[in-house]
Amino acid sequence: MRNVIMLLICASLFAQQQPPTDATRADRNDVIRTSVNVVIAPTTVRDRSGNFVNGLQLQDFELYDNNKLQKINADVRDEPLSLVIAVQKSSNLNDIMPKIQRIGSMLNTLVAGQDGEVAVVAFDHRIQVMQDFTNETEKVSEAMKKIVPGSNNHRLVDVVVDSIRMLKNRPIDRRRVLLLISEKRDKGSENRLREALTAGQFANVAIYSLDISTLVATLTAKPEIPRPQPIPTTAQHIPAGGALTPTTIDQNFNNGNYIPMFVDIFTAVKSIFVDDQLDVFTRFTGGKQFSFVSEKSLERAIQGISEELHSQYLLSYTPNNQSEGGYHEIKVTVNRPNLEIRTRPGYWVAARPE
Repeated sequence: MRNVIMLLICASLFAQQQPPTDATRADRNDVIRTSVNVVIAPTTVRDRSGNFVNGLQLQDFELYDNNKLQKINADVRDEPLSLVIAVQKSSNLNDIMPKIQRIGSMLNTLVAGQDGEVAVVAFDHRIQVMQDFTNETEKVSEAMKKIVPGSNNHRLVDVVVDSIRMLKNRPIDRRRVLLLISEKRDKGSENRLREALTAGQFANVAIYSLDISTLVATLTAKPEIPRPQPIPTTAQHIPAGGALTPTTIDQNFNNGNYIPMFVDIFTAVKSIFVDDQLDVFTRFTGGKQFSFVSEKSLERAIQGISEELHSQYLLSYTPNNQSEGGYHEIKVTVNRPNLEIRTRPGYWVAARPE
């Protein structure tokens, strides 16, 4: 009997020491336990005419974290850049994809720069690394050309999480930038938006986007092959005097290819009140959105991203108020008048236990 009791006690202690189950982990998902060591605030400074202001020194800036003045450690903009280009390759981009495929060399030369490195990722319902980090322009161009339209879905949030993981593993002395070439809305991700934002914040990844117009993509996409009608053609209702032809059947029952366009229009109206994913990603990390329709506007957008990245001040600091949990607002000022200053708005952090 004593042996049985001892066995039950040991089993109970062993069960208490077991790692948490998936369900337990899920309950803890809402608590961020990671501490903040170094925060990088990408800061863009422009004059009244919209021109970038260069030549500022660290002593020209003041940086506040939750209204507390911080000591700026360094401006790390001269560090080499690691860039992940994540390209949506869903089936509705047949006409747009050739424009995207031709910009590989521009992205490597203008955005990444001489000492930069680029990785190319493509995503629909799958996420594929087309090219790991390289500084060879030819490899980047070839990887972009190999991207072809795939399925209907595009896992935008998931590809952000995976891309940030790739960037997090790069050497600590490199700037980390993610460029999303995608529509604004996610279709099919498993990760949550907040999880992606949290990962980006702790890895100090700046996210930029080249927005693909959903309306243009819908209008230029190849129409999907309609499913067979469950009701025989001869049994379908046609208005009096109407002829039963393939055209009238398509107009009255398959609705052509116009319904997706109308759905997107109504969704766009809703997005006025609810921010889209690309807007959240770029604003939260200090990046910026660029849009394009034609190949020329795409090249101008890439030029704009290049100019912004290479004109930014990357202000690095270690917060002196890490015991304050919740959202930390970042504010940057410059000791010169009439300047427009933009930086990441802030970050989330859990309070450290006393």
